[in-house]
Amino acid sequence: METISGVELYPIISLLIFFFFFVGLGVWVFSYKKDKIQEMSNIPLDEGLSVITKDR
Repeated sequence: METISGVELYPIISLLIFFFFFVGLGVWVFSYKKDKIQEMSNIPLDEGLSVITKDR
């Protein structure tokens, strides 16, 4: 691996990509609107929706 020029940069870049992805994901999750999360969590329990199947 020492014959590749700049090989020491690849682990640093991959660590930074990994770190910033999960920091961004955490920011997105904690800034998501609470009422939208509540609405999505009630979707499976909503009795007002009709179920459409392919055989009908």
